[in-house]
Amino acid sequence: MLTQVSEVVPVPAWPFSLLVLSCGGCWSVTAKMLRNLLALRQIGQRTISTTSRRHFKNKVPEKQKLFQEDDEIPLYLKGGIADVLLYRATMVLTIGGTAYAMYQLAVAAFPKKQE
Repeated sequence: MLTQVSEVVPVPAWPFSLLVLSCGGCWSVTAKMLRNLLALRQIGQRTISTTSRRHFKNKVPEKQKLFQEDDEIPLYLKGGIADVLLYRATMVLTIGGTAYAMYQLAVAAFPKKQE
């Protein structure tokens, strides 16, 4: 419990200003909290950076040329073997799911007769 406050020290800190109470044990706790806050700010600035550390080759013009050429291949298959495999897997699952749903509807529509 605070009994006496010797002075109030304004500390400018991002993103807001804090008032640090300068008294016996409170100062060290508040200083640790301020150091942690400033360290968090530095970590945030490092991880959310607008500059790129790695420079990659811009592949957009190559992809535009690939997707815009008229070679009678559907657009959803122009991405390569991965697109073909995803398309076929989707078709198999769609047809299989439709067949299974129709089977379950038939089972539900014609229940077994109880003897």
